[in-house]
Amino acid sequence: MIEIGRLCLKTAGRDAGGKCAIVEIIDDNYVMIDGNVRRRKCNIGHLEPLAEVIKIKNGASHDDIKREFEKLGLEIWKTKKKGKTEKPKRKRKTPEELKAQKEEKKKSKGIFKKKEKKEEAKADILEEKAAA
Repeated sequence: MIEIGRLCLKTAGRDAGGKCAIVEIIDDNYVMIDGNVRRRKCNIGHLEPLAEVIKIKNGASHDDIKREFEKLGLEIWKTKKKGKTEKPKRKRKTPEELKAQKEEKKKSKGIFKKKEKKEEAKADILEEKAAA
């Protein structure tokens, strides 16, 4: 019952419920499928064979399967190629930027606040001595 071109229904996995055609028989347990599922190796136990058979060659391309599915009026998995993008390069920071970043961290931790309070306290003491 398992033969090249046999239409099947995928019963397990991410593509469950999708119709597919057997493109290639790999061994006793596995076949290559394509159609309204991703083109991939599949366990025969995860397929439910249907009565229909389409005429395709062993290892037929996705376009061949697409044409046969269109003749039958069935949908097919649309494949898109990803565009190539260049990995963004990390820009090194200048010494000034690094120094500013360190000062921001210190401010957020409150180190400068403590220094400012000490300086204010000293200024108050000096003012009181000068006034006296």
